[in-house]
Amino acid sequence: LIDVNTDQEDVALLFNKYGLVSAPVINNQKKIIGSITVDDVVEVIEEEREEDILKLGGVDHTDLYESVISTTKSRISWLIVNLMTAVVASVVIGLFEAAIEKVVALAILMPIVASMGANAGTQTLTVAVRSIAVKELTSSNALKIITKETFIGGINGMIFAIIISLISVYWFENLMLGLIIGIAMVLNLILAGFVGIVIPLVLDKLKIDPALASAVILTTITDVFGFLSFLGLATLFLI
Repeated sequence: LIDVNTDQEDVALLFNKYGLVSAPVINNQKKIIGSITVDDVVEVIEEEREEDILKLGGVDHTDLYESVISTTKSRISWLIVNLMTAVVASVVIGLFEAAIEKVVALAILMPIVASMGANAGTQTLTVAVRSIAVKELTSSNALKIITKETFIGGINGMIFAIIISLISVYWFENLMLGLIIGIAMVLNLILAGFVGIVIPLVLDKLKIDPALASAVILTTITDVFGFLSFLGLATLFLI
């Protein structure tokens, strides 16, 4: 029996968990007032999936049919947030202006570390948001999943660190530069795997929709840490 006040996502989870084809719906007086079929649940799952995908992009499902002004207003708030986070990343870069002026290669290579971190983190984030939505990621298994994703980030970091290090050494004929970008890559991808899981979990605990807010926070963290680790190490060992 399903209470009429049960959230549609929870209903979908019940159907999935127990393999239901249909289920009666009861009101507050425990009287049957109708039924839910598996066709209804499939429709709900599709709606929720689409909603989460759109939220990750900071847009709404009605954007295609709204006026130019309405759509612009709905998107501009998150673009403003993105602008502010980009300013933060730029401030970090500005702290190492002298190092960048002395070693031009730093300006060429530093976006690679940041973008790889953001992309790796987004992969983890997408899995986390979906898992939270279907109740597969909970407090009971959070530590295990966090450890796994952090470990995966480290493995990917080492693989791509070797690749970018070899490219950098060949390109700029500087062994130390290759080692520095390799270390920065490993550190940033480990962080990306960690925060890609932790951010949506924390937001979910705070009753904030992880699909809506996670991406901006993740990108800011991986960008700032990517620039900070790469430029910081370069300043210590190259300048």
